[in-house]
Amino acid sequence: MEYFLFTYPECARCDELKKYLRENSLALGVQEFNLVQKESKLKIREFLGHVRRDAKGSIIIPTMVVREGEQVQAVLNSRQELEEWLRLKA
Repeated sequence: MEYFLFTYPECARCDELKKYLRENSLALGVQEFNLVQKESKLKIREFLGHVRRDAKGSIIIPTMVVREGEQVQAVLNSRQELEEWLRLKA
């Protein structure tokens, strides 16, 4: 599986999710993309049909996309969502 994490700098929710990944030895396989960088903005375009948006149409950050092959398995936007997804997979 591939894990793509889309974040912004100085984002408390992003930092909380990254901390959870580090503390649970999950960060090693995660590719992080800082959305202030052009390459990261191009990468998230691959997943625009899957990412969640808020009431104003903005992409909810952080966004973690879990992909196996070409199939998106999950789109997660918080530590709590990741915890629940991991529980269901166990």
